[in-house]
Amino acid sequence: MSIRILKIALAAVAALAVSTAARADSVADFYKGKTVEFYIGYSVGGGYDTYARLIARHIGKHIPGNPTVVPKNMPGAGSLKLTNWLYEAAPQDGTVLGSVARAAPFDPLFGNKKAMFTADKFNYIGSANNEVSICAAMADTGIKTVDDLKSKELIVGGTGDTADTVQFPKILNAVLGTKFKIINGYPGGKDVVLAMERGEVHGRCGWSWSSVKAKNRDWLDEGKMTVIMQLSTSKHSELPDIPLVMDLAKSDADKALLTLIFARQELGRPYVAPPNIPAERVAALRAAFDATMKDPEFLAEAKSADLELAPVSGARVQELVKESYTTDPAVVARINKILN
Repeated sequence: MSIRILKIALAAVAALAVSTAARADSVADFYKGKTVEFYIGYSVGGGYDTYARLIARHIGKHIPGNPTVVPKNMPGAGSLKLTNWLYEAAPQDGTVLGSVARAAPFDPLFGNKKAMFTADKFNYIGSANNEVSICAAMADTGIKTVDDLKSKELIVGGTGDTADTVQFPKILNAVLGTKFKIINGYPGGKDVVLAMERGEVHGRCGWSWSSVKAKNRDWLDEGKMTVIMQLSTSKHSELPDIPLVMDLAKSDADKALLTLIFARQELGRPYVAPPNIPAERVAALRAAFDATMKDPEFLAEAKSADLELAPVSGARVQELVKESYTTDPAVVARINKILN
């Protein structure tokens, strides 16, 4: 390499370093003294709320400029109210984040006319979990197995047409022949659990195992509730003897449908930012999320609350959403018919 070429290369590297530092400084300057509003698409006290508030307490120190992060709740329609607002009305400058349902990015794909957004235009910041959900029944129903679900009606609570708690039992009724009856309209998962306590509903299908462990483990320990089935594309290590929905598919077509429906589980509890945010701020928010997932104080608080963590990067969440929209149209059409 000639001296001239070497000098040009060194100058380019130096210019890139200066440019990178300038972008970092501009991000810090933007966030310094600002408030980032962290909206949660469910009511206070449920799993999405618990995780989002924990992250909100720690992520600010990892965002350049150290803004104040304030959690706020905007429940409605299984987080669809919040998802639409993030897309249509929220500031597009990096000062708003949202905790939305893992099902939300799939709503347009599955023909939900109320979903007023294009899923892949959101900026996905990350997810704290790669989730496995369950179907569970109160013990006094006598329902203990999948076969029981095919012969006896189980009344379950739902948190909106687009939520797991509605879509999962609908899919299982159509594909496996179960007999879930859905009472829809609860603001959040905590409200469904309260309804189970009151006897308004007798189970829940689409309940994150991480939430069950953190908030209702005593129901299992005391024999008040039975876990019947786990809903994901692979089993949870703590539930080796509970049937996995994928293993119950009767045909390749059924398996393809279940794979698309339960692919959302890897999204876990996705955290999103509106479209059109400057790229350097998106990168800073993703880096802050990743740093939070390794923060000793955050990890200690999560452990104390018995909150399961299996982080997924924002880039991976973005990729998963994009991949889902390349699914065989025939599979998508079948799902749309079931759900709508």
